[in-house]
Amino acid sequence: MTVEQNVLQQSTSQKHQQTFLNQLREITGINDTQILQQALKDSNGNLELAVAFLTAKNAKTPQQEETTYYQTALPGNDRYISVGSQADTNVIDLTGDDKDDLQRAIALSLEESNRAFRETGITDEEQAISRVLEASIAENKASLKRTHTEVWSDSPNPYDRKRQDNCPVGLKNVGNTCWFSAVIQSLFNLLEFRRLVLNYSPPASAQDLPRNQKEHRNLPFMRELRHLFALLVGSKRKYVDPSRAVDILKDAFKSNGSQQQDVSEFTHKLLDWLEDAFQMKAEEERDGEKPKNPMLELFYGRFLAVGVLEGKKFENTEMFGQYPLQVNGFKDLHECLEAAMIEGEIESLHSENSAKSGQEHWFTELPPVLTFELSRFEFNQALGRPEKIHNKLEFPQVLYLDRYMHKNREITRIKRDEIKRLKEYLTVLQQRLERYLSYGSGPKRFPLVDVLQYALEFASSKPVCTSPVDDIDASSPPSGSIPSQTLPSTAEQQQGTPSELPSTSPTPRSFIHKPFTQSRIPPDLPMHPAPRHITEEELSVLEGCLHRWRTEVENDTRDLQESISRIHRTIEQMYSDKSMVQVPYRLHAVLVHEGQANAGHYWAYIFDHHQERWMKYNDISVTKSTWEELERDSFGGYRNASAYCLMYINDKEQFLIREDFHKETGQKLVGMETLPTDLREFVKEDNQRFEKELEDWDLQLAQKAQQEKILASQKIREPAPSVMTAQTEEPEYLEQPSRTDLTKYLKEETMRAITKASSEHEDTNPETVLQLIMMTPNMQGIIMAIGKSRSVYDRCGPEAGFFKAIKLEYARLVKLAQEDTPPETDYRLHHAVVYFIQNQSPKKIIERTLLEQFGNRNLSFDERCRNIMKIAQAKLEMIKPEEVNMEEYEKWHQDYRNFRDTTMYLMIGLEHFQKKSYIKAILHLICAYQNNKELLSKGPYRGHDEELISHYRRECLLKLNEHAAELFESGDDQEVNNGLIIMNEFIVPSLPLLLVDEMEEKDIVAVEDMRNRWCSYLGQEMEPNLQEKLTDFLPKLLDCSTEIKGFNELPKLPSYSTHELCERFARIMLSLSRTPADGR
Repeated sequence: MTVEQNVLQQSTSQKHQQTFLNQLREITGINDTQILQQALKDSNGNLELAVAFLTAKNAKTPQQEETTYYQTALPGNDRYISVGSQADTNVIDLTGDDKDDLQRAIALSLEESNRAFRETGITDEEQAISRVLEASIAENKASLKRTHTEVWSDSPNPYDRKRQDNCPVGLKNVGNTCWFSAVIQSLFNLLEFRRLVLNYSPPASAQDLPRNQKEHRNLPFMRELRHLFALLVGSKRKYVDPSRAVDILKDAFKSNGSQQQDVSEFTHKLLDWLEDAFQMKAEEERDGEKPKNPMLELFYGRFLAVGVLEGKKFENTEMFGQYPLQVNGFKDLHECLEAAMIEGEIESLHSENSAKSGQEHWFTELPPVLTFELSRFEFNQALGRPEKIHNKLEFPQVLYLDRYMHKNREITRIKRDEIKRLKEYLTVLQQRLERYLSYGSGPKRFPLVDVLQYALEFASSKPVCTSPVDDIDASSPPSGSIPSQTLPSTAEQQQGTPSELPSTSPTPRSFIHKPFTQSRIPPDLPMHPAPRHITEEELSVLEGCLHRWRTEVENDTRDLQESISRIHRTIEQMYSDKSMVQVPYRLHAVLVHEGQANAGHYWAYIFDHHQERWMKYNDISVTKSTWEELERDSFGGYRNASAYCLMYINDKEQFLIREDFHKETGQKLVGMETLPTDLREFVKEDNQRFEKELEDWDLQLAQKAQQEKILASQKIREPAPSVMTAQTEEPEYLEQPSRTDLTKYLKEETMRAITKASSEHEDTNPETVLQLIMMTPNMQGIIMAIGKSRSVYDRCGPEAGFFKAIKLEYARLVKLAQEDTPPETDYRLHHAVVYFIQNQSPKKIIERTLLEQFGNRNLSFDERCRNIMKIAQAKLEMIKPEEVNMEEYEKWHQDYRNFRDTTMYLMIGLEHFQKKSYIKAILHLICAYQNNKELLSKGPYRGHDEELISHYRRECLLKLNEHAAELFESGDDQEVNNGLIIMNEFIVPSLPLLLVDEMEEKDIVAVEDMRNRWCSYLGQEMEPNLQEKLTDFLPKLLDCSTEIKGFNELPKLPSYSTHELCERFARIMLSLSRTPADGR
């Protein structure tokens, strides 16, 4: 073994030892390094035994202040894993408190662990993490076998999975792997990193047979990662499946576990494996020189630690990768960095005789890609579980790191001292200002300027000479009642007439004071308290003093506020001079976590440096975004979402985002052109398979259409029960429903109604007769119009009668369209032409629709109706193709059919809702809302009231969610499974529909209520099987993706006649307790 390899192995062991110490500190809350080292030594490096040992003795150990510098706790199998390693010589974790003690602890406690590492190349830490990965994949496969209703299932229609133009490709969530997608997409969009992975070739020595465990693990992973990156570049699919790359992680470590992976842990491990893979390649290609590892050059930097330990000064250089930052107690990223760069009592750094300990960190070399881990999880010792920190933390798009550089440490120290002095002065000013704004010595305090104003108002009030109690006679009537002097005396009352005696009493009646009903303030009583005695001279002096004092207080307050604002500006601009803005880092990616500490969902916001816009990568969904959306989801303090990892890149290192160009022509390479030959062939084969899926789908549709066409032609050949005409069959809403059991009696009744209507004056309304007849509103209107036009028909012939009838019918429909009706009376359901008129359809569409109604073959009750029907059919045949756009005509009628379908979805959904059949109701209401939204996008009168449908859809989901939660709480296996089926099949697929429109605040609040209902179970005592099911289910519920996921089966609509539809719709609308204003 070479000296270099020995040093590397020893340094790696030291890293893992430090990681275990950090983890013990997080879990137990004990900060005493010696106690932690002793526990680790006694347990022979076994983290679980060390935790048990410390937990048992914790009651006897004084609780110290918890200062956690590096928290990435992930619960699993009753142990908590924390990964903080960086694979390089001299790599030391950033969170150690005592470097010398750590060296002694390493030598004493890791002898056995190092031996295992040398033999297998696998650390205990890696084995622990593998249990998490194994569980994720195993659970995914088990869930696929368990149910066919997985949210992540592919759409059967391949066109739904087809990539649109050059839209970025997403990654499929194959079972709690949103963490994988977020990290991989962030790295893939670093073009330099992408080039390194795509152009990686395994070392020649490892082509045939891997020599050790690392090669056996890393080389297959690199192969699958190259394939995955190639698909992300050139695939024709909307999203690709990363299962093979994830499977490598499972196959590398055989273990058990059940926990969703953690982003920072996976990023650590991914970079370690990539570093190992590139190290093997670098060592093979080196020519006598120290090999260069591109992963180290991209992601690792160095800092200088200078400080004092027990009075002794020290200074050493350390390497870092992902830089951990505490969030709790800080408002922005610079405050986090300032706290991380200074530890302990920094005053001792410049003192010769102090024995205090402290240290400063100064960056000596920054990596091109700088990643910050935001420690948003902390272990709650009292509750025995990790908790998430939801505090708001702001971070900039461009971060200047000059103040943290070693070369600037002298000027930075001066500025820090100045800022410290300014902040101390600021604190004094704020305390003084607070005394002005909260004046007084009691629990209630007021601004001093208001106190002086109140005193001035009191002094200026009109003086009174009596007590506020003495000037009111409790026995006298209040002002406005009858004065006592006008009341008759007892003698006068006794001398009254007998008729008056019953209404009088021998003694005067005392009046009852009713302060809130009859009493009125006497006109001479002042509205406010006032001084009893004050002279003009006293008032003049007092007013002068109060005015002067008030002015002085206002000036003092204004001066304090201006001084505070000026100091704030000075502090903010302290590092804005030119010398301190020379190291700009631009925000490249933000990894977001939503949920609680032990369950949640990850996605990433990534900046497209060439299009200069933010993109949101949420598993299979890749959408355009904005900085405002990123702020809302990433800063924290809003819902349960916040940034967990920030990736900045050096703004001056353009090679990181430089696109590829052809070496000879200089033209930019795009898509497949950027891929090596082997990967280009790999992607072509996958695209061919996908194109075959598209062709098979098209073939299936064509075969289905051909079968339907054959069936339709067979029906046409069958003899019709009535006389066939040349007129084609119209939709149900345009024709009289023809029933095979239509009796002769019904026809005779219709004839009598027509005869009666035609025998009366044309202005007479025969609707009272026709209401008894079974026919559509369309046919009713036509029959009435024909009856009213009888005189014209008799005088001038059938054609004149036809024009008169169609004119009358059109006038009636226009009148109906102009009426302002309540929701239960919607004339659009009665007649398609009313719908067309309200939505301003072309006149030719309305004319042809009316002609088709008058030309209906069922209009054959008597000779007059048949003649008018024939004239209408002749007019239809005379219409030339260029006069009416039949494609547009069909679109309008299709919209009306969609309107009727939407009405039926809404009506049936509301009926089920009132019957408390919420599962049936929700599917109908969702269909109603989606169809209605599409209709309203074409015009305000195309659909129904969107607010009404949204309200009942939301209420139905909330009631379903509550019912499912109650089933889960029951603990019964069957009930729990039923509750989770409701959530997986109905609630989870519905959430994106509520989140897709961010303007609907009520929907967003409802989603949060449903999620919080289930998150409230976290940390509660429950059976292990319930805990497992909850852990499996929560990531789906907390998924923030607005990618619309399909339901198993949409409800089928029954066939309703127009009469029945209108009647049922009116009945359900009248029965609603909540009826918003009509959307029309």
